[in-house]
Amino acid sequence: MEGGSNSKMKEKKDRQKDQNPKIEPFVPKKGHDPRELKSWAKRTGFVSTTFSGDTERANSLSRRDFTNGRDPNVRNDNAGFDLERGVVNKTETVSPKIELDPILGRARNRGVEIEPVLGEGLGNGTRRGENLGRRIEMEPILRAHNEDRKDGLNENGNGNNSANGAVNGNGHIETRKDDVNVDEEVGYPDGEDPSYGGWHKSPPIKCGLRENPGLVPLMYYGLQHYLSLAGSLIFIPLIIVPTMGGSDKDTANVVSTMLLVSGLTTILHSYFGTRLPLVQGSSFVYLAPALVIMNSEEYRNLADHKFRYIMRELQGAIIVGSIFQSFLGYSGLMSLLLRFINPVVVAPTVAAVGLAFFSYGFPQAGSCVEISLPQILLLLIFTLYLRGISIFGHRVFRIYAVLVSVIIIWAYAFFLTTGGAYNFKGCSADIPSSNILIDACRKHADTMRHCRTDVSNAMRTAAWVRIPYPFQWGIPTFRLRTSIIMVIVSLVASVDSIGSYHSAAIRINLKPPTPGIVSRGIGLEGFCSVLAGLWGTGTGSTTLTENVHTINATKVANRRAVQLGAAFLILFSFVGKIGAILASIPQALAAAVLCFIWALIVALGLSTLQYTQNASSRNIIIVGVSLFFGLSIPAYFQQYAPETGLILPGYLIPYAAASNGPVHTGNAQFNFAMNALLSLNMVVTLLVAFILDNTVPGSRQERGVYVWSKAEDIMTDPSSLLDYSLPSRVARCFHWAKCVGT
Repeated sequence: MEGGSNSKMKEKKDRQKDQNPKIEPFVPKKGHDPRELKSWAKRTGFVSTTFSGDTERANSLSRRDFTNGRDPNVRNDNAGFDLERGVVNKTETVSPKIELDPILGRARNRGVEIEPVLGEGLGNGTRRGENLGRRIEMEPILRAHNEDRKDGLNENGNGNNSANGAVNGNGHIETRKDDVNVDEEVGYPDGEDPSYGGWHKSPPIKCGLRENPGLVPLMYYGLQHYLSLAGSLIFIPLIIVPTMGGSDKDTANVVSTMLLVSGLTTILHSYFGTRLPLVQGSSFVYLAPALVIMNSEEYRNLADHKFRYIMRELQGAIIVGSIFQSFLGYSGLMSLLLRFINPVVVAPTVAAVGLAFFSYGFPQAGSCVEISLPQILLLLIFTLYLRGISIFGHRVFRIYAVLVSVIIIWAYAFFLTTGGAYNFKGCSADIPSSNILIDACRKHADTMRHCRTDVSNAMRTAAWVRIPYPFQWGIPTFRLRTSIIMVIVSLVASVDSIGSYHSAAIRINLKPPTPGIVSRGIGLEGFCSVLAGLWGTGTGSTTLTENVHTINATKVANRRAVQLGAAFLILFSFVGKIGAILASIPQALAAAVLCFIWALIVALGLSTLQYTQNASSRNIIIVGVSLFFGLSIPAYFQQYAPETGLILPGYLIPYAAASNGPVHTGNAQFNFAMNALLSLNMVVTLLVAFILDNTVPGSRQERGVYVWSKAEDIMTDPSSLLDYSLPSRVARCFHWAKCVGT
């Protein structure tokens, strides 16, 4: 009896297997033809309008089922299945419904569609011609399916066209224009997808966030990352120190200090900040206000110890502004502010940071066109025309464009100097002490100072070993007028970093950070800027906007590589001669490189608009008005300093409006602060964009509202945000602080 019952159960299981055969999921191979999925669908009974080419063919399959005496519902039982798990759906036939993203021009998965089946009721009471289809939401399934499709693309990102859609260069499927908007049928408010936010899968990277390829590759990747950011890391001291009246030795010391602080703050951010592979360094956001402070009227005629006086006031202002930024992050106020900061606000603000130096860039580079023009042309050739050329499998010209071009032009300038191109009779390279009394040399002094490579005496005066230390320039000076300026500028720096967090997470295919994690990053950036103020770099320390471009170019987003590279920066900062070598770069060459970097910042800022509806008249007007008034209003304030023309060079006059602006009240400190702030391009741009974007009506999709992960995601799926998690011991200490995203 027992054996007979076992045989019956076995026969019953066999019949169930025959009725419901197990269907293996479709696994694409490298370089597969997208139409291969079509043949696979025919074998398994999966009918899709996206891959089959037309609906009539799908309907004809159903008609043949009736002709052959088969139940179409049984056929459809085998058709609907999960693309990710291979699980058979026994109730409905589903097919991917992919819609062109109106924002990015790329295909976006919106769900699946059930094909209408023409047939007579067989068992379930349905009639012939009755539409059995309905919309259901299977976003995670199709997202996984679309990711699998990308693996089949060739190295250049091209794919073969299918009968109904084409695979574009990003690996997304462009479908027919007559596809229906699923959002309107499934009941999304305002036709918006709740998963919207520009979070699309990016191309794979070479070295992921937590990978460990070994010590040697990590050293290479780390140095590669920082060498590609060399211009942003070291060129700010070449601008501010001479403007403050500092010597070549002071320039070398500030460069070494900047390397040390950048290394320390990057390591801190990788452990206790957002934990994204982002480099912290002296930001160009702080450069314009620093120029405004150092060109105030009281410092114009100061001769003795001018550099130390200005540096100490900058230190005090940066410390106050950074404390405010740190409080903004760790108190949780940044989480509230995130609701009002969107790409329409970030894009013009970041672009204005680069545009703020248009009056400094080429006027300073034009002081020696013999080396500045070749430098700019070489940068453009490397980054635009030679970017696709590989040498030993590496895109050298794309990754090391700044480094290679600087070395080539620097060597070219050296040969010009040694060849006598800048030798003038009776004049010495010692500028200006040996030429101050010779009338014939005065007209050549400017050319010699900007073009010769032997002008700087930093190599002779700098020590081999020097350890930068806090308060090395003296005790910081705290003044109300400069503190107000840096508090407002810290808000601009926070907006800049928010955009960098969002873009970097997309580049390395992570889930968006939660508002608490963003607040934690901003809070730590404030603390890092306090360190920059204590050591005296002249500017605050924030996330470098150009870092996003570096990740995209190098395809390296490894946390350990960034940490190891930061350790090298700290080591290099102790070697005084390294700072001296960097300080001896000719000023015209440095200005030429900065022209390219500032232009890159403008482009990176405007690229944030890709997460919005670019063609929206609302967004076009807001961005255009913000940028125009961000340039025009400061120009109005800058015209109130006519007497500075005889004291300051022309490229510094726009930064001298704080002492002579049109704001006149009974408080001189308030007058200075307001005139300074309204003469800063990024401050005015942020103010105009913030007000317009948050008062002009617009849908979330139109505005490109940033979608951050929710704190509940950590509770339901801790692994989804594991890359942002603090180290376990640190997390236990801050477990009570919800605002830091632990």
